[in-house]
Amino acid sequence: MIEPGTLVFDLGGALADWMVGQRWFRHKAHGITHLDTGAATVLLDGDPGLVLLEVVADHVEYQLVLGLRTELPDFLEHALIGRVGKVGIVAVYDAIHDGELMGHLLDRLAADSDSADAPGLRFRREPGVELETGLRARPIGVEQSNSSIVFGTQYILKLYRQPAPGTTRDVDLHRMLRNADSPHIAQPLAVIERDGRDPTVLGFLQRFLPDAVEGWATATASVRDLLAEADLHADEVGGDFAGEARRLGVAVAQVHAVLGANPFAEDGYAARQAAQMHARLTRVVDEVPELAGAQPALRAAFDEFAALTEPVSLQQVHGDLHLGQVLRATNGWMLIDFEGEPAASPMERRMLRSPLYDVAGMLRSFDYAAFHLLAGSEENHQLLTRAIEWADRNRAAFCDGYAEAAGDPREHEVLLRALELDKAVYEVSYEHHNRPDWLPIPLAAISRRAQSGQNG
Repeated sequence: MIEPGTLVFDLGGALADWMVGQRWFRHKAHGITHLDTGAATVLLDGDPGLVLLEVVADHVEYQLVLGLRTELPDFLEHALIGRVGKVGIVAVYDAIHDGELMGHLLDRLAADSDSADAPGLRFRREPGVELETGLRARPIGVEQSNSSIVFGTQYILKLYRQPAPGTTRDVDLHRMLRNADSPHIAQPLAVIERDGRDPTVLGFLQRFLPDAVEGWATATASVRDLLAEADLHADEVGGDFAGEARRLGVAVAQVHAVLGANPFAEDGYAARQAAQMHARLTRVVDEVPELAGAQPALRAAFDEFAALTEPVSLQQVHGDLHLGQVLRATNGWMLIDFEGEPAASPMERRMLRSPLYDVAGMLRSFDYAAFHLLAGSEENHQLLTRAIEWADRNRAAFCDGYAEAAGDPREHEVLLRALELDKAVYEVSYEHHNRPDWLPIPLAAISRRAQSGQNG
């Protein structure tokens, strides 16, 4: 139909405009000034056609999954990127919305073979896995850094939008946890890889959990229940979340125990990390003057961290843990998406960290769950008091649960407080640029935590 290697040129500005509008595109504020073609692989040659296209947008690589049709059905019009061709116009669109083409990917994974018609690609099932085909495919629209397709009620395929050569933490850590029989992950089933000196994982298939509910949705429902009956305390409302927060703490600690089977103690870690925290604070204060008043307390907390003399135990961790990265399934809490911080480079994601990095992320998430409903509204002292009570109750419950399965994170108060405050400083910058109405959430948290020194 169309030569895939020329699609970037043929689509012109339409492709760049479409990419900038996608949730997974990282540099929306800067747009795209230059777009180049990387590898282009035809997975299905015909009408419809399926192409995996790697493009380079201002030195950043992205994976596009493109469908091609001469006649685009109405239900795919919303996925249209542009039309190309001088003789026989072809519609080019985002193929994740095309169940027929996504079913073709599942067929290839089920076959577990190299692709003679798509040199350089490998479709590999995990050992002992058999896959069912012919399942209805649909995309999940809630993700930002990648795209996922659900097949029936059995499988979910994550297509990495920024695949990088070399080991993929998401796959490697899932395999490590599976080999340890961890009950807190969805079973890894298959991968799509591109050959090379360092193979690149393009897609990752896992068991889908159809009855699971995202932790953020469960927690914020509890907050709504509390604020609707603001004359009651958090432990008096039917939707009290503290029991779940405690069980979540246990689950995170158990995952850390597997990932930290061979911890590494690094001298000087605290001083190096504290220097990075100070540098981030300097940048953010320049961006957001509202943070300046908290600067002395923040710097004091970072200096206290830098002064720690004992080695800090480092290991693999989740790397981007919050309530949106956990699911409440019928058999307990599950952790998902072990890629690490989306804005970090592949090298930064592979760095070993203190497990308290994840704990700090979850504690910040409890604050967000508690206060996001009040963002942008007129201050109400009673509602604010209840939100603080909910956050403190669930932060403490999470730490209590963590302590049941591992050491109590609150025993490392200086380290935990510094990690949490540093994350809140990052949030100040993020909200300033993206959600100004939410800026008071991290600013208020910094005021409370920096002065009180309390983490649980």
